[in-house]
Amino acid sequence: MNNNQPVYTDNDPQDELVTLNLGPTHPATHGVFQNILQMDGERIVSGVSTIGYIHRAFEKIAEHRPFYQITPLTDRLNYCSSPINNMGWHMTVEKLLNIQIPKRVDYLRVIIMELSRIADHIICNTIIAQDTGATTTFLYLFQYREHIYEIFEEICGARLTTNIGRIGGLERDFNEVAFAKINKFLKEFPVALKEFESLLNRNRIFIDRTKGVAEVTAENALSYSWTGPLLRATGIDYDVRVSEPYSSYQDFDFEIPVGTSGDVFDRYLVRNEEMWQSVRIIEQAIEKLKSEPKGIFHADVPDFYLPGKEEVYNNMEALIYHFKIVMGEIDAPKAEVYHAVEGGNGELGFYLINDGGRSPYRLHFRRPSFINYQMYAKMSEGMLLSDAIINMSSLNIIAGELDA
Repeated sequence: MNNNQPVYTDNDPQDELVTLNLGPTHPATHGVFQNILQMDGERIVSGVSTIGYIHRAFEKIAEHRPFYQITPLTDRLNYCSSPINNMGWHMTVEKLLNIQIPKRVDYLRVIIMELSRIADHIICNTIIAQDTGATTTFLYLFQYREHIYEIFEEICGARLTTNIGRIGGLERDFNEVAFAKINKFLKEFPVALKEFESLLNRNRIFIDRTKGVAEVTAENALSYSWTGPLLRATGIDYDVRVSEPYSSYQDFDFEIPVGTSGDVFDRYLVRNEEMWQSVRIIEQAIEKLKSEPKGIFHADVPDFYLPGKEEVYNNMEALIYHFKIVMGEIDAPKAEVYHAVEGGNGELGFYLINDGGRSPYRLHFRRPSFINYQMYAKMSEGMLLSDAIINMSSLNIIAGELDA
């Protein structure tokens, strides 16, 4: 936290402050949310954050939808890493239904989720660079996000809001073109990431603009329930993939990068290193797939796994099952479950209460952006406005995930 904030008294000649609305449509906020700031010149004295400008009531809508019709809601939360949201929701339902997932499906999901993490971190770190004036690095690395979307398009036909996967697995297996694109990405992206780091990591202007800015202690981060790269930047190595392994993450060898000061520069470094670790995980997943039987891309759960389109079009029984599953006519257990995955911005959780009906009795999303944003106004006190903008970029607040 920045403790070098000015102190004002009733007799202070500088008793006139300027009210500045930072957002909800200011381009520097990177989303539709607002901060009402009290400014003394270029320095922020105090602020109040307001959200809700794109609140879409997803949790309430989910109470009126069967499980499958909730999937498109999830990828509209953090649309920068949509498949992680989809996978997290499907795993929550699988926990409710006690479905055992084949190893090959786990490894395929890991590839998709780690590609999503890279895409999310590319956005955050290139935006930090852009907000310090480094447009070249922004444009150069951003093209690899496009390559990841091309992989998603090959796997499921969609790019941004993916609706990818099924309860019990995936809708289809990866084809040879998808694997070829993944291997091409694994060959080319590390070269680009290394160049990206060489342009910024020791760049005097970038360091001066980010190092020491918006420092957060581990104690403050924990008190605000921070998770993900922001928490790890303060020195705490909490990662859901390790603390509560899912999708066979326990089979993988990778490190949890941590920082020391929790400032903008440390957040940037942590995300960069996480991209290297994601590449490492994907390479391991590709290798592990070689020892798994080909052609398996879902668990054997006909009551909840949607039959293929070709079957539905030509087989009456498949058509009946498709209708019953989509409309939620197959009973699910009465239970209360929580499942979390490591999203791009931290712990992404799904708290599901099911009463045996067609739809959840209650569904709550633990959205990391909503949690992480709570400290922003307090952190900004005493900062220059230009530093507060970079601080916001480093938080990587996604408005869709903030408001739900």
